[in-house]
Amino acid sequence: IETCQRQAVRQVELTERRDKLNQARGLYDELKLAFGKKGVPAMIIEAAIPEIEDEANSLLTRITGGRMHLRFDTQRETVKGDTVETLDIKIADELGTRPYENYSGGEQFRVNFAVRIALSKLLARRAGAQLQTLVVDEGFGALDSTGRDKLVEAINVIQDDFQRILIITHLDELKDAFPVRIEVTKTGNGSQISIV
Repeated sequence: IETCQRQAVRQVELTERRDKLNQARGLYDELKLAFGKKGVPAMIIEAAIPEIEDEANSLLTRITGGRMHLRFDTQRETVKGDTVETLDIKIADELGTRPYENYSGGEQFRVNFAVRIALSKLLARRAGAQLQTLVVDEGFGALDSTGRDKLVEAINVIQDDFQRILIITHLDELKDAFPVRIEVTKTGNGSQISIV
């Protein structure tokens, strides 16, 4: 009888402990959902997407003469009819809306440039900072001459947004596109630098 009484007390204690653990587990399950890919991170991304789109489209309009416009899709329907998280870039031009992959290298570069600047501005704003330097390293090679002119034009348009813009290129036709140049010449004694 004493053993049964002890076991009854133990059963009550274990039941209380189980209930507390189930409560904690429920809390952890909620936290898991909140911080999982469909929780707070997804909400932050959803809130940032329109801001990035607006900034990128503003720059893309200047680079392409209003010819291109982009949109981010963050959800896609599967064949089964389910909805999955994704990040697809849809670009519209005079031929309609197509996926990013269906554009030429030069067109993709313009989109990349606009999205990178937009994302950088968003991150700087959220950090309470200002973008001060823009570096474009060999970004002109994939562009035709009109595309290069438009990109130089776009850089000149946004130059007031930055204290310093550094363009790294091997293309001779771009030498006169910018007012100040640092030319690096390879010699037998090492690289020589001159400011023009």
